Amino acid sequence: MGGGSNSSHNIDNGKYVRYTPEQVEALERLYNDCPKPSSMRRQQLIRECPILSNIEPKQIKVWFQNRRCREKQRKEASRLQAVNRKLTAMNKLLMEENDRLQKQVSHLVYENSYFRQHPQNQGNLATTDTSCESVVTSGQHHLTPQHQPRDASPAGLLSIADETLTEFISKATGTAVEWVQMPGMKPGPDSIGIVAISHGCTGIAARACGLVGLDPTRVAEILKDKPSWLRDCRSLDIVNVLSTANGGTLELIYMQLYAPTTLAPARDFWMLRYTSVMEDGSLVICERSLNNTQNGPSMPPSPHFVRAEILPSGYLIRPCEGGGSILHIVDHLDLEPWSVPEVLRSLYESSTLLAQRTTMAALRYLRQISQEISQPNVSGWGRRPAALRALSQRLSKGFNEAVNGFSDEGWSMLESDGIDDVTLLVNSSPTKMMMTSSLPFSNGFTSMPSAVLCAKASMLLQNVPPSILLRFLREHRQEWADNSIDAYSAAAIKAGPCSLPIPRPGSFGGQVILPLAHTIENEEFMEVIKLESLGHYQEDMMMPADIFLLQMCSGVDENAVESCAELIFAPIDASFSDDAPIIPSGFRIIPLDSKSEGLSPNRTLDLASALDIGSRTAGDSCGSRGNTKSVMTIAFQLAFEMHMQENVASMARQYVRSVIASVQRVALALSPSSHQLSGGLRPPPASPEAHTLARWISHSYRCYLGVELLKPNGNDLLKSLWHHPDALMCCSLKALPPVFTFANQAGLDMLETTLVALQDITLEKIFDNNGKKTFCSDFPQIMQQGFMCTDGGICMSSMGRAVTYEKAVAWKVLNDDEDPHCICFMFLNWSFI
Repeated sequence: MGGGSNSSHNIDNGKYVRYTPEQVEALERLYNDCPKPSSMRRQQLIRECPILSNIEPKQIKVWFQNRRCREKQRKEASRLQAVNRKLTAMNKLLMEENDRLQKQVSHLVYENSYFRQHPQNQGNLATTDTSCESVVTSGQHHLTPQHQPRDASPAGLLSIADETLTEFISKATGTAVEWVQMPGMKPGPDSIGIVAISHGCTGIAARACGLVGLDPTRVAEILKDKPSWLRDCRSLDIVNVLSTANGGTLELIYMQLYAPTTLAPARDFWMLRYTSVMEDGSLVICERSLNNTQNGPSMPPSPHFVRAEILPSGYLIRPCEGGGSILHIVDHLDLEPWSVPEVLRSLYESSTLLAQRTTMAALRYLRQISQEISQPNVSGWGRRPAALRALSQRLSKGFNEAVNGFSDEGWSMLESDGIDDVTLLVNSSPTKMMMTSSLPFSNGFTSMPSAVLCAKASMLLQNVPPSILLRFLREHRQEWADNSIDAYSAAAIKAGPCSLPIPRPGSFGGQVILPLAHTIENEEFMEVIKLESLGHYQEDMMMPADIFLLQMCSGVDENAVESCAELIFAPIDASFSDDAPIIPSGFRIIPLDSKSEGLSPNRTLDLASALDIGSRTAGDSCGSRGNTKSVMTIAFQLAFEMHMQENVASMARQYVRSVIASVQRVALALSPSSHQLSGGLRPPPASPEAHTLARWISHSYRCYLGVELLKPNGNDLLKSLWHHPDALMCCSLKALPPVFTFANQAGLDMLETTLVALQDITLEKIFDNNGKKTFCSDFPQIMQQGFMCTDGGICMSSMGRAVTYEKAVAWKVLNDDEDPHCICFMFLNWSFI
């Protein structure tokens, strides 16, 4: 009786209640069905479960509150544990990267000191880096192994595979290639990973390290299936498979890549792929091209393709503590740029473009798969993420097929009308027609298209960023599109009345944009476009009442590093079924000014390159962002009946020409050279060429301090500036906080950095408190007086080492119009503490 009385007393006072296992089980059952039951549901539970009759509804309410709180705490604890595991793995990755960078810095410091001590022997320098089996020759890195002729036996192929594995590991974790951080990519726990591009190596190369939430075996399976994630991959055929004694696998592979534009041929590769497990349990997939010099098995050339070369590349996949994988990716290619017109060669000489379209694409795809597995929720329009991903791949593949127009896919070229600006292709193959044939209209009529026509063209654009132009084309469709063409395209796949739910739309002139899905990192998004103002087409029974376009857009972020921008769309029927026919059209804009690999987005001056090549200055290749060039490829596809071919061809040719004219008009309006841009479209200021900057620095020093700074070496101020014994650094006046844009050799040595990484160092980072107080707070005095001199002090290098200097001078650098361009600092008699 005492125990019951005590229990009743606790209930009455709202205190702790000790539940029996049967009571907890009953409550848990209800919680699983309804975590937050209403008061009526709680009363119903008490009635249905006699074992709860001695517990008041108020106490049951408290139990559910506590249960929800515990569930929330468990989820938060689980999330924090996952974040902690990720941070631990990222920290390990960053420490490894830091060790590799330390080796690279030491190597470069030795190389620079050798150049300075033996300038006459620069062309003959050959120092061996035994730590990574690499050789440096004339400042460029080449791998040492020279392949001896081998036969096509398994032993000969295994010998090639072993060398490929060694070279790949030296690139992935060593210093066989001089890697520089890709502009705009900052490593961190929420970033895609650590991304770098090559500097001064044969061909083009990109490297990435990152974390993915998939086990190594699953990662390897996905990466080996390149057509599933590499949008540029047309096909990958495994010709032969051999097993090795150590449990590895050798594969002979023939791969084809689409050409990104109509102005260049596609690429193909004949290569060996080696999959093996290392002693530490890491999974390695490495690959390289096979060629005649190796005397191995060969693959005859294919028409319409240029045989390119894959240098040792691949994937290093290590299991991560707590689940997931740590992934190292290396892509190293020689795309034979000689085979394309001179104006397009930068497309095939750009490590940045390779990183964006291949290396980072692999990481993004893996992270997207991981997210889909962990969050398998239905997203926009009732589609699961995997279904939306499949739709985006179909759009991309269909557009690539149209741009390339391979004859083995059924495409044949139509005769020109005498002007070769637009190319017309027609495809009447059964495979193509399976997508569009016999689709009934809602009114009983049947559409019987028997062919697809493609009208395509490419054009060069000047002085307009691809992201800005593409965003305008997306948001202002009425500026270039013809409603009658849209209606004609939609009629070919019209199925039934509108059944699409309408979420929160965004409206632009003449269209309603209905958001569909974002992929990982917001690099690409999909949407459904409902075209408006088409009421007059409804009078025609053969024209659809509602026109919808499935649209995929990427590369519209103007703050990101300029990359390929795409707007690809296809008419869809109102049912929006997964197997709906997709005949994509659209635009692809690729920047061409990518010669300045490793330079900052603000085009930091590469004076070292200018010194190496004599009369050609860094400004010749860098330029300003406002003077960029890009190539735009346009492809439009229309389904039609064969007897209408002549009329449709004429209509398509005229339409594409009108689109070209509209794009040129828009590009001219957006170009900063035509007039002052409005809003946020102001380009960064142009950078002067190297010799000009040297002249401005010397002239401004003489004006403000009354003495000569440089002693010309044969009228070459640039060389005198570069080899000046004191550390000279230029600080931008445009950025807040001020950042360094140039330093001479002594300045780079003092900061322990390179011209490539200099743009990441701000003025505040290198000074201690006294230095910040002296220089950073006295900027107005420098601007007003023109110069300032201070006594010695201490600053910090980018590696965190303390540097002492005897004296410092800062002066304002004026351009030819006597306008301030930057602030130049000179540190005299500096040394490391």
